[in-house]
Amino acid sequence: MHTYLRSVGFSEFKNSKDIKKIIDYTRENGEIRKISEDEEAVFGIIEKKFSDSFGIHLFGEYDDNDDFLTIYYYPYLKGEKVTTYDVPTIEKHNARESYAGVCEDLKVGVSLIFYLQNIIEFKNEISSTFRKNVIQGVVFTGLSISGKILFPIIKSESMIASRKEAANKRMNLIAAARNGDEEAIENLTLEDIDTYSMVSRRIEKEDIFSIVESYFMPYGIECDMYSILGDIVAYHNEKNIFTDENIYILTINCNDLIFDVCINQKDLLGEPAVGRRFKGNIWLQGEIAFRSI
Repeated sequence: MHTYLRSVGFSEFKNSKDIKKIIDYTRENGEIRKISEDEEAVFGIIEKKFSDSFGIHLFGEYDDNDDFLTIYYYPYLKGEKVTTYDVPTIEKHNARESYAGVCEDLKVGVSLIFYLQNIIEFKNEISSTFRKNVIQGVVFTGLSISGKILFPIIKSESMIASRKEAANKRMNLIAAARNGDEEAIENLTLEDIDTYSMVSRRIEKEDIFSIVESYFMPYGIECDMYSILGDIVAYHNEKNIFTDENIYILTINCNDLIFDVCINQKDLLGEPAVGRRFKGNIWLQGEIAFRSI
């Protein structure tokens, strides 16, 4: 958690004394968002916004005197739109009262694991005897502490159309392969071999990032960390009201998944612009979008 504080504008807060200062400020000036009660304890989240889009959540429980005891905190970025309409599987972390979600979005072709933001809403929903909402999808966001801007790849209208058609075909093959279709599995294998051959041939004369347009792949040993490369479709700048540090909010199209990423201006190499590409490592977070029934 400490590492990603710089993503939301706390680059100078590094030791335990600094962290305590942020937690105390959040507890004193934040708002109680939601409360969840079970047989063991009463949990709650205190939220403090440090800009319109990002802030810090304190997760804790209330004691017998109704005092809030902080268990842990995490920085967050609030997303705008649903990224995937796949219904996630949610699992509790073993170490504490936090949750991870898993999505099987066919656009990426791999399982996406994210850190759940709206824990209280989820806990209240699953503990309810009469469910009032269904899961509509997940709003992804990413916190980054290292990134750079790359120039775009020139693409004609016909190239864009053919690649979109190829992507749809691959999604259908992946769906069929998951259902046990042996022909689809064989076609995917042959397609991967052809891709490897093409990349091996072109890499002798071209830069790798002129061949690879975008990617979304696991990074490091933690399951919700990813390395991404995607097109910037929108961006703006927000300032942390506590530290005055400038934060870029980038809307990224990565493998046809569109989501927001925040990064400290100090940690971004290059100047963002619509049409350029963002390459960086992110901590993937997600908020479950509920729909009333």
